[in-house]
Amino acid sequence: MSRLTQSSHVKWLQLGASITLVALIILCLSWEILLAPLNADGSLLFLKTLPLLTPLFGILKGRRYTYQWASMLILLYFIEGAVRAWSDQGLSAQLAMIETALSVIFFGCAIFYARLTRNASL
Repeated sequence: MSRLTQSSHVKWLQLGASITLVALIILCLSWEILLAPLNADGSLLFLKTLPLLTPLFGILKGRRYTYQWASMLILLYFIEGAVRAWSDQGLSAQLAMIETALSVIFFGCAIFYARLTRNASL
């Protein structure tokens, strides 16, 4: 793969990871606060969004190391989405499927970004 093509792929992967991470943050907040909270009185489950804020700036800046460890962190959200898609009903199950899809897309973008930038000093 030529350097120009590889650079283009890296930019698309960074954009994909950034968009899916921001979308996952928005989804988790809106899900647990507005759309389908676990309890009608509210719950503290919206705090599950806080770990997603940790890699946000590293992902946006294209730091390879952040992509590496964030790809492992995102697996927790994949697991939660898969479990809740299976066990919840209605809107909550649909939101869980979206969470699962976003986490899979982020994971793919992150691992391929880390692979393509292996020899570059980003």
